[in-house]
Amino acid sequence: MAPLDLSALREEYARAGLDEADLADDPMAMFDRWMGEAHEAIRHDANAMVVSTVGADNAPSSRMVLLKGVSDAGFVFFTNTGSRKGAELAANPRCTLLFPWHVLERQVRVDGVATPLPRADVEAYFSSRPRGSQLGAVASHQSHVVAGRAELDAAYADAEARYPDEVPTPDEWGGYVVRPEVVEFWQGRTSRLHDRLVYRRSAGPDEWVIERLAP
Repeated sequence: MAPLDLSALREEYARAGLDEADLADDPMAMFDRWMGEAHEAIRHDANAMVVSTVGADNAPSSRMVLLKGVSDAGFVFFTNTGSRKGAELAANPRCTLLFPWHVLERQVRVDGVATPLPRADVEAYFSSRPRGSQLGAVASHQSHVVAGRAELDAAYADAEARYPDEVPTPDEWGGYVVRPEVVEFWQGRTSRLHDRLVYRRSAGPDEWVIERLAP
């Protein structure tokens, strides 16, 4: 098979535009609108986002995580705090979230600061997860090196045997709320003149400046 010529891959974006008049007063309301439209169009993991963090060595890292809540406080997700992202957020809580909704020719970028959620919120969410997911969280020491798949399967079987009924929330299981400072809504347009409209937090706690960026 001949190698794929990536330089020749092109798509013309022509689904819709995004004007200032289309925007909600605040980015959370605008995000709710676009998330609803993404869910209708995509269904499968429309709430999947890229979470980017920076380590103590200034090296960035990214991974896909599921968004589990949105409110005026920010964007909520849960994870193993002993993972690489957990360690990096503990050292530097600044992070970026990216929602890539290719089907709609849209993306949303959020720059903000992550704050750990209260333990009660973490335990409430963990108790709502399917049993298999709970056992997987107990069995997996996320981001740690393992000898092979068999080690993971054995750890899962051990967790299943230890907890035949209720599965307790692991100590290293946690959650974060990302308070947005910048939220960019990107809509693909023809001739690569895409629409980029940005909410930037102003002086007041609930005040936003809206700017248009060149694509």
